[in-house]
Amino acid sequence: MRPSIQQSPAISGAAFRKGIFAGIAGLSLAGTVAGCAPSTADSTPGAAGNPATPSAGSSALAGSGGGYKDGTFSADGNYVSPNGTETVGVQLTLAAGKVTDVQITQHPSNPNTRKFQGQFAGGIAAQVVGKNIDELNVSKVAGSSLTSGGFNQAVDKIKAEAQ
Repeated sequence: MRPSIQQSPAISGAAFRKGIFAGIAGLSLAGTVAGCAPSTADSTPGAAGNPATPSAGSSALAGSGGGYKDGTFSADGNYVSPNGTETVGVQLTLAAGKVTDVQITQHPSNPNTRKFQGQFAGGIAAQVVGKNIDELNVSKVAGSSLTSGGFNQAVDKIKAEAQ
């Protein structure tokens, strides 16, 4: 008499594929949600990127608002998206510590980034022009929530340069 060996029930190919797809979908969702969360790396001093530099038209005279120089200052800020690290260029014009103009330079690495940086660029002026530079901390502009991390990083660099 042979001893009987108990075998585990086999998983059908369809059930296996269904489980794999469900796992991949779950990981995708987790990655998307994680991509929307603010990253501490985005605000770390000394992070990669160009330092803030005043443009040739900036004034060395200090304005009366918070000790910031009047002039036009530019910096790049980085942020992490589901597609990797992205960069956005920010140019602020300051007068007496208040933002009088803002320009965004887009550096998209793919069509999705181009879309969101474009939306951000189209809506940022309404949120920052006329405000004191120390009050700037944007979170979501025109449907773009990740680009604001790069914008805020660039503003921090501009603040340091404009003092």
